[in-house]
Amino acid sequence: MKILTVGDVVGGVGLRAVVDRLPGLRERHGADLVVVNAENAARGAGTSPRQARDLLEAGADVLTGGNHTLRRTELYPLLNTDPRVLRPENLTVRAPGGGLAVVETPAGPAAVLNVVGSVFMDSARSPFATADELLGRVDGRVGVVVVDMHAEATSEKVALGRHLAGRVTAVVGTHTHVQTADAQIIPPGTAYVTDLGMSGPHDSVIGVRTETILTRFLTGAPGGFEPAERGVKVQGAVIEADADGRATAVSTFSIDADEPLAG
Repeated sequence: MKILTVGDVVGGVGLRAVVDRLPGLRERHGADLVVVNAENAARGAGTSPRQARDLLEAGADVLTGGNHTLRRTELYPLLNTDPRVLRPENLTVRAPGGGLAVVETPAGPAAVLNVVGSVFMDSARSPFATADELLGRVDGRVGVVVVDMHAEATSEKVALGRHLAGRVTAVVGTHTHVQTADAQIIPPGTAYVTDLGMSGPHDSVIGVRTETILTRFLTGAPGGFEPAERGVKVQGAVIEADADGRATAVSTFSIDADEPLAG
């Protein structure tokens, strides 16, 4: 199975870039499963139902979320009715939706798990215990399992990758909006990368207008978090797995929104 994972979609420009490039990326990599983290699509905080539908129609099989997912109350009905739209399982005790999806792909069934970190973030339960619990709910006939660990601390992401090594196909990190250079296979066959990066405006401070963030740092004055618009890239990782669900290869990608896709 080939798996395409896309890092945090930020703002309208990020959403448009992913919707535009996703069909070509799926074809280019021969992806059987596409997972997109969409938790910053709605002006940097959350996802609207329309945005979720646009991403699913563009070719995403599962949408994962993060610490901002529940800010958009209009998304709640979709979280309850569409099993492909996730929010971190351990984000809160009682909330719409959940953090586990099982989907059929051309290469067989696959499970996607979504958890949020507990270091420097608000989480109701440990992501380690939650990931173990979610794995226990996955049918043993599902060999491919992908985990989106939406977390701030690098150490916590690395630790979860090690904790799940050999039990899942991949652990991919999201949230920091900076793609890391540590894509690897953790023995005996779990693909890992600390952060997939950001699908959004890179002429910015992690997606927000530079002048807004500089004002906050230089003066301490509060301000909004208006998404930037320039330097749009789509970032993520491609994972290959064998018939048993063990990862055999992983590599990251970063493309400009207007870059032609080579064959």
